[in-house]
Amino acid sequence: MSSTLHPMLNVAIKAARAAGAIINRAALDVESVRVSQKQVNDFVTEVDHASEEAIIETLLTAYPGHAIWGEETGRTRGAQDSDFVWIIDPLDGTTNFIHGFPVYCVSIALAVNGKVEQAVVYDPTRNDLFTATKGRGAFLNERRIRVSKRTQMEQSLIATGFPFRKGDDFPSYLAMMSDIMQRCAGLRRPGAAALDLAYVAAGRTDGFFETGLSPWDVAAGSLLVTEAGGLVGNFTGEPDFLEHKECLAANPRIYGQMVPLLNKYSKFAGAEEKALARQNAEKLKLSRPAA
Repeated sequence: MSSTLHPMLNVAIKAARAAGAIINRAALDVESVRVSQKQVNDFVTEVDHASEEAIIETLLTAYPGHAIWGEETGRTRGAQDSDFVWIIDPLDGTTNFIHGFPVYCVSIALAVNGKVEQAVVYDPTRNDLFTATKGRGAFLNERRIRVSKRTQMEQSLIATGFPFRKGDDFPSYLAMMSDIMQRCAGLRRPGAAALDLAYVAAGRTDGFFETGLSPWDVAAGSLLVTEAGGLVGNFTGEPDFLEHKECLAANPRIYGQMVPLLNKYSKFAGAEEKALARQNAEKLKLSRPAA
């Protein structure tokens, strides 16, 4: 840990590394990890719980007056009336983890009066540590990172996440993917949104979009992107997106090209745009061969 970092970021790094150690130990014998199901295709393991507990213990030992908002524990820990709220995803990419697919991470963000000011995304399989403090830039393993310089959608690599919950709007998502896939160099679905955002920040991908996300999926990654010179918002381009359950992030030029493609699929779109999105989804349904 560096003495030049913000002290709260240093504590978050310590917490993320403690969680990463738990995850890496469990990954050595992933078959023995106990798994339960929160809902269809939404899994939680004893590792998620142990990782979150290690993070909370580290944070509250340093800052007992702060609040915790965790994926597994909710808003039950810490001083919930505090202006300082730690937003935690102890294991983003649980489905990947339980299959031994090495794309998952720990995500920790600190929001002060509703604005994210500190961020850590830690990939324990690669020992990649992404960090950001508001106004001080974004870093990967203490080296400054920037979003990519690509300016054309057709040259861009875009990441996404597929809908997996019962009730998700699959036709709209297929239409959205169709609109993007036909205009970019490639579409990827790694399976951990926090890491997807970190990759946009590091210029490894040029953009990312997904629906159905929770604040703990995107809080830390969103600060990484903006501190690396990128833009983050909902599908209509509004920057106040944290609890909107839709996220678009990219370098500024690609962001400007993705908003017109995705805004009609936003739940915040106008009636005309929504009608166009429905038409696109219907066209895709009609074009698919009958089973």
